[in-house]
Parts: sequence; structure tokens; C-alpha cells
Amino acid sequence: MESAHLIELEDVEKVFQVRRRAGLLRREKREVRAVDGISFTVPRGEMVGYIGPNGAGKSTTIKMLTGILVPSGGRLRVAGIDPSRDRTRLTRRIGVVFGQRTTLWWDLPLRDSYALVRRMYRIADRRYRENLDRCVELLDLGALLDVPVRQLSLGQRMRGDIAAALLHDPEVLYLDEPTIGLDVISKAKVRQFLADINTERGTTVLLTTHDLSDIEQLCRRVMVIDHGRVMYDGGLDGLHAVGGSERVLVVDLERELPPISLPALPDVRVTRAEGPRQWLAFPATGSAAPVVAAVAADYPLVDLSVREPAIEEVIAKMYAEGAAL
Repeated sequence: MESAHLIELEDVEKVFQVRRRAGLLRREKREVRAVDGISFTVPRGEMVGYIGPNGAGKSTTIKMLTGILVPSGGRLRVAGIDPSRDRTRLTRRIGVVFGQRTTLWWDLPLRDSYALVRRMYRIADRRYRENLDRCVELLDLGALLDVPVRQLSLGQRMRGDIAAALLHDPEVLYLDEPTIGLDVISKAKVRQFLADINTERGTTVLLTTHDLSDIEQLCRRVMVIDHGRVMYDGGLDGLHAVGGSERVLVVDLERELPPISLPALPDVRVTRAEGPRQWLAFPATGSAAPVVAAVAADYPLVDLSVREPAIEEVIAKMYAEGAAL
């Protein structure tokens, strides 16, 4: 019986041997652990954010999951297949998009690139037409089908690459920086498309990105990796709790007053005050309702707004503190 988990990693390692000059005529060899004992599973149909700084091990993990790299240790399975031992069979069940590289043919128009993808994967005529029509419609590619890939903008090419990766109905889609360099409109189209295929087709998605807005809008689960190890694995709310992030209540009073004091709410503090406006910070895991009620009861309130914590700040704080979670 096939596992409910489409992706399974157990104590996976990847060690590179790097040589560097240690003198005029001498070189020394050292080990670099790009991935250092990572374990996690991804159930079918889940969309997971896989984030971390440059050099954290994200792309190395993706390359092992696709069979491009062979793990130095541990156990790894995708759809029950060992990627490094049966890469050809696995290829028919996965789709991959690398934001910095294209899988399309540079001098051919999109239409011809897709025709080649169809032959490579031996996609049935009806299935190919249905998938292509859907991708063209949702990614707004109709006017681009006869344009050579080299003439496409980065955003247009990225949408073209995503379509190519989905023509054969992969069970799992790996996306490495899929919105890099895209304008606001292109990002919105790509995000909506990914949400649709995840919801409607149950496509499992592993997303690595430096644009954390992608994670916030698409993923219910996020994994944070640094120095080849998973620092956090859970929901966004939990990430804010681990990172000790805060929400901010911006309060406009009728007149300038001393900093607001709420003795019954010791976790609330004024971080800034300018004239009648004050900024009150409180834990992101808490509700704004009691803070608002307390302010309204004791102070001449005119207006207020709540600012959510930026996930970028949470991640940066985790890296700075070197949290080992």
C-alpha cells in the first residue's frame, strides 16, 4: 500500500568535498555539509513553504528530491520512489520549476516547446489539449504561444515554465523561486494559479522563495532551514510564536497624552508616541480585542488600526539568534 506521504526524508545528508588553496602549491580538502540530517514528510495535496537564507540547503534538498544529486546518507522517497535510483520513473510524477533557469527551448515559440514536452512525456492528445488550454487561460499565455522564448520577459517566461511543468499532470510540483523578478500583476496570476491547481487537482507543492508574501498567501505550513538543518516546521501562527513576534495597535487619541498604561495587560507596551498618536505592541499570538477594549475604556479614542507582524522580521530574528528548534 502506497504511503499517504508523497515526500519522505529521514536523516538525509549531503556532504560536498571542497578543495581550496592553502599555499602556493598546496591545496587542502574540507567537507561542507549542505544538508545535515533533515527529516520531514509531506502529505499528498499539501502546499509547503521551504525557506531559508542563501546557502541554507534549500536547493540542495530540491536537487536530491528530483534525483539530480545523490544523498550522502539517510533515506529519501518521493511517491515511494528513490529519486537517485529510479530518476526516469520519478520524472513522470514530478514537475520542477527553477526561477533562475528555463526548461523551454530558447529559440522556439512557446507552442513548439510545449509540443516537445508532450512528446517527451508521451502525453495523450486529449489530456495534452485540456491541460494546455487550462494553463493558457489561467496564466494568460494566449498571446505568447507564437513568441520565441528568448523574446519573452522574465515574468512571461516564468509563467511559460510553470505551464510546461504541469502539462503531464505531476503529483508533486517543486518550485524554486517561481516569482523572482516578476511584477505585481504576474505574481498575482502565478499565485492564484498555484492555489487553484493545489485545490482542484490536489497537486502537492514544495515552494522555496525569498519573497515571503508567496508563503503567507499560499502555504499553511512552513519549514525554516538554516545551515542544512530544519529550525522550524509548522504553521505560520506557530512561527510567529516561536519568533516572539508582535502585532502593533496604532491608536489616535483626541489630544496628546502621556504613554498609555494598561496595568491589567502587562504584555502590552508603548513603543512609540508622536503627538496624539501612540503605537502599542502586544504578542502576535494574542487577540487585539482586549487591548482595544482597555484603551477605549480609559482613554479618549478617536481612531485605531492593527498592524500585523512581518514574517521577514520573524525569520531574520530566528537567524540572528541561531535558534535550534
